[in-house]
Amino acid sequence: MDTLVDFLLSFYGPTPYFVVFGILLACGLGLPIPEDVTLFAGGLLAYYGVTEIWTTIILCFAGVMLGDALIFMLGAKYGRKLTKKWFFHKLLPDERLNLVSKKFKEKGNKLLFAARFMPGFRAPVYFSAGTLHVPFRTFILYDGLAALISVPAIVGAVYYFGDELDKVVRVIKHVENGLVFVTFSIIGLMALKWYITHRRVNQAKAG
Repeated sequence: MDTLVDFLLSFYGPTPYFVVFGILLACGLGLPIPEDVTLFAGGLLAYYGVTEIWTTIILCFAGVMLGDALIFMLGAKYGRKLTKKWFFHKLLPDERLNLVSKKFKEKGNKLLFAARFMPGFRAPVYFSAGTLHVPFRTFILYDGLAALISVPAIVGAVYYFGDELDKVVRVIKHVENGLVFVTFSIIGLMALKWYITHRRVNQAKAG
């Protein structure tokens, strides 16, 4: 991350905005730089006064959403054929895609929201959503709601607490872990409610 921050700090004017936006966009296509690290670096740029905080948050959000949309559309248009190519096979191995497809069928569209807080599964989830022909508006809704939480949280936390970076990193990890727990708890409760309702209906029919 230090290398990325040093690289970004070498730019002035509007250039840092475009570089951060471009990196986030490329992350959606498999650039080997963690998206969260780029958001962290964006927060540091605002903290050091190189960029303006709200402009940074807006551009980071746009970069994240466009990157996610690209991987979704690739899945929708090319499906599993694309994963036979060497680069995409490394990025989206068959075993991970099969696992995500299984989880998708179990959890439904709520997995799109949860994926935002699971760095290793974002690309497979979004790509699988495309191959499974999830409506684009549904994808944008769930992914957008999650990004509205995670992007301002990470960029803003670094900006406001940049002088205590170790604490910021710990807070971000706790927040993400907490949101994952809450998200899957909600999914679990919804599944339990559906099961109980379905069971009562069947019992009523049997009676």
